[in-house]
Amino acid sequence: MRLQGGVMASSEEMVQILLEGRSYTASKSKLIEKSDYFRALYSSGMRESGAGSLQLQGLSPQGLELVLRFIDTSQTSFEKESLQELVETASFLQVTCVLDLLLAQVRLENCAQLCQLSEVYGIHRLQAAAASFMADHYHEMLRRPEFGLFPDSFRAQIWETRMKGSATLLAVGDFVDNALKFAQEDNPWSMLRYDEVAQSWQPFANNLPPAMMNVRGYGSVVLDNYLFIVGGYRMTSQEIAAAHCYNPCTNEWSQIAPMNQKRANFKLLTLNGKLYAVGGQSLSNVECYSPEHDWWTFIAALPTALAEFSACACQGKIYVVGGYTTRERNLNVLRYCPARDAWTVLEPCSFHIRKQQMLSFEDTIYLVGGSIHELRPNRKPPQSEDMLTVQSYNTVTQEWLCLKESVSKSGLNLTCTLHNDGIYIMSRDITFSTSLKHRVFLKYNIFTGGWESFRQVPLVGQNMIVCSLYLPNALQV
Repeated sequence: MRLQGGVMASSEEMVQILLEGRSYTASKSKLIEKSDYFRALYSSGMRESGAGSLQLQGLSPQGLELVLRFIDTSQTSFEKESLQELVETASFLQVTCVLDLLLAQVRLENCAQLCQLSEVYGIHRLQAAAASFMADHYHEMLRRPEFGLFPDSFRAQIWETRMKGSATLLAVGDFVDNALKFAQEDNPWSMLRYDEVAQSWQPFANNLPPAMMNVRGYGSVVLDNYLFIVGGYRMTSQEIAAAHCYNPCTNEWSQIAPMNQKRANFKLLTLNGKLYAVGGQSLSNVECYSPEHDWWTFIAALPTALAEFSACACQGKIYVVGGYTTRERNLNVLRYCPARDAWTVLEPCSFHIRKQQMLSFEDTIYLVGGSIHELRPNRKPPQSEDMLTVQSYNTVTQEWLCLKESVSKSGLNLTCTLHNDGIYIMSRDITFSTSLKHRVFLKYNIFTGGWESFRQVPLVGQNMIVCSLYLPNALQV
């Protein structure tokens, strides 16, 4: 065997391929086997099909060498610098097996280039694979300059692709069920997936970061179908600034840039594609995280430090309600405008609430649970301040409404999330004597205003959050 033009030749019938004054020797049988172009040529009966040499034009020598190497050895290089020449030549010579191999070569470093090349040469499967990869790694793509060169409509399409899948309730926390063995006793930090048909929680296999174990008082929120868990404190009472992110499209956790400020018992929320960490234990400062740049920056601080408050975003602004200042109850509703980077103090409430959860839908904020203390005169106090209530605050009219209450369910230490048509709530029955075996599971329908109860959650645990994410179908089983 001998090497001519970078390709191994043998005693079988060989042909010469000429390009830009260079000559390459290749096996005729292998050309016919792996190239639709050559197969059609040599079966056409044309004059060129019987010649011992063939002239090609309009291709790059580098691309031809890569493709001929693959035809001869079934191996080639997929370096980013030569991708264009490889795709161009493989498309022209219709070496589809090379293009199929590219499906497994999609990476952060080349997916944008492969998407553009596949569009130019009409390689639809490769284009779909590259676009799907970009959707699966959306925040990482935001940080790459080449992604910003795509039209806004294309980037919006990538985001929409990321939001496809099945909306699924997930729970994260320290819990264990002795019957189902959700977690091991030495590592109770786990994730569960809710099966809405069977109305049961099932183990959800993934690798939770060990650094998140035994952390309390953290902030959690979902942005662009990523779950973020940020800050908190360890059992040693040491506050942390670390931030982790779960990507359901890849079923992987990763660590992002830590906050500038260590903080616990703060509120983490999303607004305009960014994260906001608001306040914390004896803190008034606020910082904002940009997924595009993977960094946190301080913004305008709260008018005063608060404890046991809550916050959420609604209609492009941040609202903070309840809690305590260093001296008294906080009765004011605080509103942050990102365009002005400033806080406004709105009309005070006629009641005091603490430890509530806040969610928003359209122009309405929902306050779930918490401990409520009525301040209006001649108002009969409730039997207990610890009861599960749902209240609404209209951000346009600034009107408060009490929508639903349950005196048998606790409004403290609950977790909730918006999912489909309602607010899904994990709370506890206030008649239980233990704070561990306390999980009840119900939904408040925001359209009908009614409660819907589900089976009790057979869990022992605490430090739990519940969230709603879009899972790929492969993770539903």
